[in-house]
Amino acid sequence: MAATTMPIGAHVPQQDPINEARSRGTTVVQFFLGEPQSYKGPVIAYAGGAAGLRADAEAAGVDLYVHAPYIVNVATTNNRIRIPSRKLLQQHMDAAAEIGAKGLIVHGGHVDKGADPTVGFDNWRKAVEATDIKVPLLLENTAGGDNAMARHLDRIAQVWDAIAAAEGADRVGFCLDTCHAWAGGIELGTAVEKILGITGRIDLVHANDSRDGFDSGADRHANFGSGHIDQAGFVDIVRAAGAPVICETPGGAEQHLADFAWLRERL
Repeated sequence: MAATTMPIGAHVPQQDPINEARSRGTTVVQFFLGEPQSYKGPVIAYAGGAAGLRADAEAAGVDLYVHAPYIVNVATTNNRIRIPSRKLLQQHMDAAAEIGAKGLIVHGGHVDKGADPTVGFDNWRKAVEATDIKVPLLLENTAGGDNAMARHLDRIAQVWDAIAAAEGADRVGFCLDTCHAWAGGIELGTAVEKILGITGRIDLVHANDSRDGFDSGADRHANFGSGHIDQAGFVDIVRAAGAPVICETPGGAEQHLADFAWLRERL
């Protein structure tokens, strides 16, 4: 995908994502379905319901991405979290399919302190096999935690190997978050090359500057050019990934438009 044609959108409020896309002059948006910290299941906030959102998005030429709740952790050895997480993941998968989403993004999760990480990798395999994957399931790298499944490259490789052994693995893709990579200690200069070497694909980029330093483990996003990530390196990683871009930066339409302009000017 050429840098000049790369769609650049944003994470937006869920009530009217199509109008949010219009207000940002974009054709791609991401949003939650319901509360990101709740096990209650997805809620379609759009006035026209799931069918209306799907039809209106298609008519407007807007691509929709859904971010799964942050609490989903299919890797954990804790049954009281893992089992509800699998259920919640399927519910959001079903809802994402109903609205015609292009993908469902989910964090890699973690195992409990002292737990064997290989159990977490295998739990990911089991989760993929247990999920009816109706739209691409995009695994996102995360910023913090020594027990995380998708912070460091070696762990991402082991998760990916486990997923590759699962039925349905061809429906699992990768979402590269620039802030998470930086804060997680992944060198940005070679990040795309190494991720592609592991996964063979980058389906979506979460483009975010970082309020904190390299390998800080802190997941705190900043607007483009205002954080700690080297500006040229930031642009290079977005360009090299060659995938649709979602900005999860602070602010509303005005701030997002400024971020889009900043990035377009440099791409």
